Amino acid sequence: MYRVEIKHQALKEIDRLPKQTHEQAVREIDALESNPRPSGAKKLHGSTDRWRIRIGDYRILYKIDDATKQICIYRARHRKEVYR
Repeated sequence: MYRVEIKHQALKEIDRLPKQTHEQAVREIDALESNPRPSGAKKLHGSTDRWRIRIGDYRILYKIDDATKQICIYRARHRKEVYR
């Protein structure tokens, strides 16, 4: 079982998501505790520990630390803005 930590900035971004996307994002984040690499999650290029989950046109970016069993969510934005 992994422990999920959400950075303050990411929490604010999640709160600003459209209602339906927000609800789906919360479900996906809760599911990360038991499976940090769900089907559809992709590893970001040039990184060994950074991943993303796609929710429609929005992306949730997070880091996985297998040694401490922690997941850190650091971004949640529209796909046009999330990687900047």
